[in-house]
Amino acid sequence: MKYKISIEKVSNVDEVREYWTKEDYIQLLKKFDFPDAEDSDPENLRELLFMAISDFEPSEAAKLVLEYKLGEQLSEGQIEQISNDMLIDTVCEEYPEMELQAPLFHVNQLLFKAFNGKFPSSSATIIHCSITSVNEAADSKLSKKSVLRLLNDGLSDRNIVKRLFEEQMNGDAEFPEAENIIWNLEVSENDHFKITTSGNLIKKEEVIASEWEKEIEDEEDSDK
Repeated sequence: MKYKISIEKVSNVDEVREYWTKEDYIQLLKKFDFPDAEDSDPENLRELLFMAISDFEPSEAAKLVLEYKLGEQLSEGQIEQISNDMLIDTVCEEYPEMELQAPLFHVNQLLFKAFNGKFPSSSATIIHCSITSVNEAADSKLSKKSVLRLLNDGLSDRNIVKRLFEEQMNGDAEFPEAENIIWNLEVSENDHFKITTSGNLIKKEEVIASEWEKEIEDEEDSDK
């Protein structure tokens, strides 16, 4: 099926604030020994957490946030290692298990904000675009791999995703990595897509086209 892709806006951001919920803030405040977190004004929870975090050493604070967010995926040794590495490097951009890069980014940036820059900063890229079918009704259930393949022609050849996953982006190989390259995919009315990904994987300046058409296989026609 052939689609028309129109880029509306590309933003580079240093946090995705809506990732953290009120409940996250309350549970984290408890880990940082803040009393009666549930009774605090929801509007103040973030700032209260930052104050509570700043009373701890950066590596210890990192360890506590990592335990809360990734305690079931990482061992104690891994958490210990990452909590120290985060102070000198953007671990979220290089971590070999791609499914952990997004949560590591959110943890990193929470700590970056709380400690006023003591942690190296990373970024996310948010792409707003419309994707419409040229000949038929648009498929609003496009998968992450299909969206990436549709974006392919609008990205610079310098883009790391195009270089590392050339066959996958061209539809010539299976593409399970797409689930973790796109961190979040939101679809709203009028075929509008909001794509959130790593600022390391797709940089704002690497989106070099504003409108193009591309044909890809229908989801049901391909097992890739």
